[in-house]
Amino acid sequence: MHYRSLGRTGLRVSPMCLGAMMFGAWGNPDHDESVSIIHAALDAGINFIDTADVYSAGESEEIVAKAIAGRRDEVVLATKFFAPMGEGPNQSGGSRYWIMRECENSLRRLGTDHIDLYQVHRPDPTMDVDETLGALTDLVHQGKVRYLGSSTFPASAIVEAQWTAERRGRERFVCEQPPYSMLVRGIETDVLPTCQRYGMGVIPWSPLGGGWLSGKWRLGETDLTSRRAARIPDRYDLSKPSNQKKLEAADALGKLADEAGMPLVHLAVAWVINHPAVTAAIIGPRTMDQLTSQLGALDVELSDDVLDRVDEIVPPGKNFSWADAGWAPPSLTTAKLRRRSHG
Repeated sequence: MHYRSLGRTGLRVSPMCLGAMMFGAWGNPDHDESVSIIHAALDAGINFIDTADVYSAGESEEIVAKAIAGRRDEVVLATKFFAPMGEGPNQSGGSRYWIMRECENSLRRLGTDHIDLYQVHRPDPTMDVDETLGALTDLVHQGKVRYLGSSTFPASAIVEAQWTAERRGRERFVCEQPPYSMLVRGIETDVLPTCQRYGMGVIPWSPLGGGWLSGKWRLGETDLTSRRAARIPDRYDLSKPSNQKKLEAADALGKLADEAGMPLVHLAVAWVINHPAVTAAIIGPRTMDQLTSQLGALDVELSDDVLDRVDEIVPPGKNFSWADAGWAPPSLTTAKLRRRSHG
């Protein structure tokens, strides 16, 4: 296993990060099987695990705790906060009140005295980022957190957080966790270059494009269903032109993988890892077979001809829909922000 530095931290992590979203009620409810998958990943040389408090309402963190018991020192352990963890008005977000409380909850569920990488799960334009960075800085100084990161932040929010950290003397975000795949390339426009300018690591989620690049989604297939499609059907509804175009692109990428003599899964993961800004691709297996099918991507070298063909199928910087970005700014989702008041 060839390890990479996470940004400028000097912390060495594997080029694959084991995502734990599918361990628990959202994916695999069998704790023993999930633990076995985590152990297999560690035995293969993966030393980076990413989870979040919201995954299966904390169950994912509890499963990870079982798996790393006795092996904690082998693991760079990352988790996230921000999403609602209850019905209370202060059980989510990036306030000092919630961060300090939820960090303790994650430490308890993870069975550890420190979190190696603590990440804000989504941006909140209504929140003063200094409030968030101030609380996170205190956690670092208390020894409960080692490094800070963001997830699915637009470039402007990444820059604002870096400037705020410098001007207010806060700990800074050392990495960003964005969506990135051969079908979701929007971050190439500004997020990736911004991370490179600030020396930030990049750990993309969903290198298989939410399953579109699993090899199953091909033209002519009649059984185009999946657990994820059942949970968020709007993103897989082929009556929508954007999803139909995505299917056509996935099919073309599948044909390219066939011609290159490799599974589409290998092409997809290797392609993400190949970008010079990327530190590690987050893989999220639900089963042992899914883990083993993705591990082979570590041995794949992509030629310039293959990379050029990918660019022809999905142009650099292209997303098929705003949903692919993982977060939409209020300026797009809230109509009144685009209209003058007539009051």
